Amino acid sequence: MALAEAGARGRLLRWPRVLLLGDSMTEYSFQENGWGAYLADRLVRKCDVVNRGISGYNTRWAKLILPRLITESTSAESIVAVTIFFGANDSALKDLNPKQHVPLEEYAANLKSMIQYLKSVDITEDRIILITPPPLQESAWEKACLAKGDKLNRCNATTGQYAQACVQVAKDCGTDVLDLWTLMQKNQDFSAYLSDGLHLSPKGSSFLAAQLWSHLENKVSALPSLLPYWRDVDHTNPEASLL
Repeated sequence: MALAEAGARGRLLRWPRVLLLGDSMTEYSFQENGWGAYLADRLVRKCDVVNRGISGYNTRWAKLILPRLITESTSAESIVAVTIFFGANDSALKDLNPKQHVPLEEYAANLKSMIQYLKSVDITEDRIILITPPPLQESAWEKACLAKGDKLNRCNATTGQYAQACVQVAKDCGTDVLDLWTLMQKNQDFSAYLSDGLHLSPKGSSFLAAQLWSHLENKVSALPSLLPYWRDVDHTNPEASLL
């Protein structure tokens, strides 16, 4: 009964959320040294970082499931930022990987559609961050493909076209954007950022985390720490501090 009474008197604690949408680059981001885990650690006590990365998905499929992930009535109001990180699968070469490939024009249209949906549930464009696919290290990815009995099914120049389209969508829609494809190639040897030529290595994940934080910081900087620091709790009357 005492716990029930305390719950009735205290305000329900609702953690704000940062939502990560994407493919395997996002799904794997909670692994050790992952960029999502970095954000979650940095934002603990301020907001939850929710991983909705789905390995292998492209924007065609993501656009369809987005309304099942976020609805205005159940979740949108608590979301302080959303990352949309697709393109590595969309940019697969059509002849060699038709299942994941999405034409460039459709990729851009799908990103715009997702942004419009988020806006329709009151997640404004200033809370949305698009992330371009990283560059592709072709020789390393070819080895990974050959090990599975496949041919090289992506190329960096094509991935770059999708990255440019992502940047243009952000400009058109007024969202923030992190051009990972360009930033990673400012270092001539970007292979260290990738574990297999396609997916992020710990170094690449750390690079993404640092770059993304510079975009995300102003969106979460005003969030207060939830619940008082333990030294500030009145141990003689904890109810006064905690309820």
